[in-house]
Amino acid sequence: MPNSTVYLGRDPIPGLKRIASGKVRDIYDLGPERLLFVTTDRVSAFDVVMPEGVPGKGAVLTSIATWWFEHTRDLVKNHLLSTDVAEIPGIDATWRERLRGRIMIVRRAKPTTVEWVVRGYIAGSGWKEYRERQSVCGVALPAGLQQAQRLPQPILTPTTKDDLHDLPITAEEARERVGADVFDVASKASFALFQRGTEVLARIGILLADTKFEFGTVPKSGGGDEVILIDEALTPDSSRFWPETEWKLGTSPPSYDKQILRDWLETLDWNKQAPGPALDPAIVTRLSERYIEVCERITGSAPVGVAQ
Repeated sequence: MPNSTVYLGRDPIPGLKRIASGKVRDIYDLGPERLLFVTTDRVSAFDVVMPEGVPGKGAVLTSIATWWFEHTRDLVKNHLLSTDVAEIPGIDATWRERLRGRIMIVRRAKPTTVEWVVRGYIAGSGWKEYRERQSVCGVALPAGLQQAQRLPQPILTPTTKDDLHDLPITAEEARERVGADVFDVASKASFALFQRGTEVLARIGILLADTKFEFGTVPKSGGGDEVILIDEALTPDSSRFWPETEWKLGTSPPSYDKQILRDWLETLDWNKQAPGPALDPAIVTRLSERYIEVCERITGSAPVGVAQ
């Protein structure tokens, strides 16, 4: 396990105004044009945040998201401005060190009310629906597909964006929610990002089964709004990554995400309601190592702020 203090972010940063706290990220106000995203080591499963965190997880997610933001700017603009803790106003040296490697200073944007999910393989809930109705999120697919099979072409399966449970919607319903102009840009960008992710990850032996993106709008200098990529991109928390060597048609391949935790939780007598159970240290260690491994493979280096 990395030699790292777990940062859960339950206490707000002194001197800053926290305006939102999700399952993993806390968001702070940095004025009318900027926000501070802090990625904690919190981990959730079955929509329940566990009482303990995973050492290094926040730094891993920040490192991977930052890498993809920098390597996809030619496809779509994004909200990332800086990851330098020295640019956070009003905090002391202790807090700067505590936050090192896990922050993003981002451009303030208005999020769309849709999460943009692209699927390249049939897996998870999509496989369950396919067996029942020969479709995935309402998208009709050819007969005879097997579990973990690559789809003839990637499909967009958007969902609502909800604090508790995201609900699948059709592409047409997504268009109605966000408007045709935003939909056309976001859907085109989603497919382009998925293709880029597929190609880059294939070179390091990772299959991109599916992923979600989030977009927001910002004012353009000449008037109107511009669609940009926000939140995170192509991380283990937003994507299903499969090691190519462990992929096998007709199975559920192991993935570079929280599957280790979910599988362990399924062995417990737990009702999947808060509070979550105390975590087995061995599971936490394996999960931490898995996150760090995929970070090193994608970015070429260990996450900033995590000592090995």
